[in-house]
Amino acid sequence: MIELKSAHAVFDRKLRLMRLQRAQGKRSDASFLTDRVLTDFEERLATIKRDFDVAVALSIEHQALARFSQIIAKIRSVTSTGVQRPTQSDAPRIDLIADEEFIPFKAQSLDLCFCDTNLHYTNDLPGTLVQIRQSLKPDGLFLGAIYGPDTLSELRHAFSQAEIEMEGGMSPRVAPFIDVRDAGALLQRAGFALPVVDADLVNVTYSDVTGLFRDLRNMGETNFLLQRKKLPLRRSTLYRCMEIYHELYSNDDGRVRATFELIYLTGWAPDPKQQQPLRPGSAQTSLANALGTDEKTLKSGE
Repeated sequence: MIELKSAHAVFDRKLRLMRLQRAQGKRSDASFLTDRVLTDFEERLATIKRDFDVAVALSIEHQALARFSQIIAKIRSVTSTGVQRPTQSDAPRIDLIADEEFIPFKAQSLDLCFCDTNLHYTNDLPGTLVQIRQSLKPDGLFLGAIYGPDTLSELRHAFSQAEIEMEGGMSPRVAPFIDVRDAGALLQRAGFALPVVDADLVNVTYSDVTGLFRDLRNMGETNFLLQRKKLPLRRSTLYRCMEIYHELYSNDDGRVRATFELIYLTGWAPDPKQQQPLRPGSAQTSLANALGTDEKTLKSGE
């Protein structure tokens, strides 16, 4: 696997890989976000009336791809973990081990590329999107998912308040996020045509905060920011964080809530056959006629 270095790196991707490998075999108990993303991809692909001869799934375990067998004839699975679990005999296998920051495909060689929330943890997301777009054939499709700014807002607030109270300051614990508008701008910057970005809020409840911590650990989603505090978390700070969480984010039944925001990115590699915007001034029907109203010309100064 190629590990790219960046002067503006945010994530310790080597540690991220270790966390994902450690979580193998446990993630099925906390796979609700991956399942939701893949179900969304499946529904979107089912509405597109065309064939995808060469499809690549980035960062998605091969056993999860069997659901696409009725939509896509052949999927090449690419993962950075290199770990395979026993699965159904008809499920696609991993074809390649590679880093999401280095897309190892020739230009214009893919009809479809999709990637789950691991895309969020690339240090150079704009560069990764450019590589994906360049690997797509004209009119090829990209589907991706990243975390939005409402993700774990409750946990971020509880940890920040606890650290301020117990240690006199805060340390980075949660990955940075981009919103829907910024995600759309990234797609356009990467050269995608017909970009579409939408968000999905996922609200989860737990009997206590330890259930949330367990899920995050089993997802491989614990802190791997480069600027994280290297010292172990103080037990007193952790207990205070849990107290604050229960005080502020408990439902009437005593269960605590957690929010995840999924931002979906859809874009097409440019192709002359795609629908193009009309040239300004080329409309044949006025807006007034379309609305059934009288058109009024404003006088100068009005």
